[in-house]
Formats: sequence, C-alpha cells, structure tokens
Amino acid sequence: MKFSKNESRQRRKVRIRKKVNGTAERPRLVVYRSNLHIYAQIVNDAAGSVLAAASTLALSKSEAGLHCNMSGAERVGKEIARLAGEKNIGSVVFDRNGYLYHGRVKAVADGAREGGLEL
Repeated sequence: MKFSKNESRQRRKVRIRKKVNGTAERPRLVVYRSNLHIYAQIVNDAAGSVLAAASTLALSKSEAGLHCNMSGAERVGKEIARLAGEKNIGSVVFDRNGYLYHGRVKAVADGAREGGLEL
C-alpha cells in the first residue's frame, strides 16, 4: 500500500503524539510548515490551550523581507522563545508534528534554544 507524502506525515504524527504530551509545567512546542510560512505554538494539552504562537506570517508584518526559509524559521524560534520567557516558560517538549527533524523544523528548534528555551 502506497501512501502520499501527507498521509505518511499524518501517520508519523499520530505515533509521535502517543508519546509527546504537554503539561502546565512543560508545555508542547508544535511546529507546522506550509509552503509559504512556518508556524510555532506552545500548547498546554492538559488545559487544551495555546499559551504562545509565532509565525513568519505574523513576523513578516513587522519585519520586511522575512520569508519561510532557514533564517525565517530561526527567527520564528527566537520569537517563540521570547514569548515563552514572558509567560515564565523555561522548558518545553518539542513536537515536530510528523516532519523530519531537518531543515526548517530544526532551524525553529535551534532558534528556540538560542532564545533560551530548553527543549
């Protein structure tokens, strides 16, 4: 049986979410990639709430020339770390959302670490 790229990602996502869970003490940092933008959210699964969110879409309104490339993804990671610091969140669980830990997804994680977040 042959699956499409997105179906394979959805299957990986389900496997990952069985193990990765965000709590109030250590919420989940979720990354989503589209063709045009990259999004990151910090989620408390126990309460079912989004604590902070950043994306190239939101950042491009304030910073001209920000695109969904490696530097844009790293900038999203730094921004999500800054927002987490404002809410006194120092440590998160990284959820790559079925994507390979490579390229833009890794750049978000590296940017978050540079911003002071512990993954």
